[in-house]
Amino acid sequence: MISFADALRRVLDGVEPLGVERLGLRAAAGRVLARDLVATVALPRFDHSAMDGYAVDTQAFTGSGPWLLDTRGESRAGSAAPTLEPGCACRIFTGAPLPSGADAVILQEDARASGGSVSFEEAPKAGQNIRRSGDDIAVGSVALRAGSRLGAHQLGLAAALDQVDVLVARRPRVSIVCTGDELRAPGAPGAASSIPETNGLCVAIESERVGAHAELAPLASDDAHATASTFAALLGTTDLLVTIGGVSVGDYDVVRPALEAAGATLDFWKVQIKPGKPLVYGRSGKTRILGLPGNPVSAQLTFALFGLPLLRALQGERDPLPKFRSARLLADLRQKPGRLGFYRARSSADGVLPLVNQASGNVVSMADADALIAVPADSHGFSAGDSVEILRLGEL
Repeated sequence: MISFADALRRVLDGVEPLGVERLGLRAAAGRVLARDLVATVALPRFDHSAMDGYAVDTQAFTGSGPWLLDTRGESRAGSAAPTLEPGCACRIFTGAPLPSGADAVILQEDARASGGSVSFEEAPKAGQNIRRSGDDIAVGSVALRAGSRLGAHQLGLAAALDQVDVLVARRPRVSIVCTGDELRAPGAPGAASSIPETNGLCVAIESERVGAHAELAPLASDDAHATASTFAALLGTTDLLVTIGGVSVGDYDVVRPALEAAGATLDFWKVQIKPGKPLVYGRSGKTRILGLPGNPVSAQLTFALFGLPLLRALQGERDPLPKFRSARLLADLRQKPGRLGFYRARSSADGVLPLVNQASGNVVSMADADALIAVPADSHGFSAGDSVEILRLGEL
């Protein structure tokens, strides 16, 4: 049985991005940038006013005020900038290009217009209320780094740089095989002892949340030969094969021998965590294999802890590792030492509250939880008020 840190290191060892494709900006939402996006234009593109007011030359403000200047011309967004006549003020609006000869903008609230003139009580300082070309990004600067997950704001920046498309990492292909004679599709008829399959749905949705393309294979039985045939048909056709159930040591846990019979090489099959100790990781050619336990919480948590970082790494995301943060524990949390524990919890502005039912088959708790509390393997737990390390499920 290996540690959580060692298992995660082995899962991510040698992972490289799968390839690249070019997509339009809307289609690239949620994807990972494959190459640095370098600015070919400056932002802002030209000197412009940050406020509505009057563009002036500070050298026109000599002596003591107030100062009275003739108003000549106008600059508005979308129009060509006029030239500032010496000793005059030019009406200007937010976002409008700065007139040639002007070096400051005075707010309209600080000006008093009368007829064709405008008066000012205070002399302006050069550069005030002006946004200079290149203040945000200079030509040749890296605007977005490779490995960035592209959301609305990142793609908005790409659009501001006049990009129509970006180069992104290829989506990993995930094939999911759920095993067990007791399983049936939700809503399908079955024996009283049958149960609706839920884990595959969760794994598929979580895979697609981080940019992968997921496919659910038909349910597999507890027959070792048939299951091996199912695995053999998928190995080599997918980037990640996820199996669910049948990875422990029971008489009907056939996944490990079936994977080996299909040609897979297994790296490890026990991790020092709870829930989720029986966890298989291996390879077959370019296909990586993650064998999850069958209990719903164990399956969903182990995929979140190992599968999601792997899928992020396969897309070249800069920081694919789970991000622990500190929080204040709102109730006592005890455990028997021996394995690193991940406990379902609800977080709030006050801290994090462990849920009462921590059973590995309790799907209700997974629906209620938005965080996991990590309790070290050698710890008996924590008391209310202690600082603990947590993972937010939505950030995994």
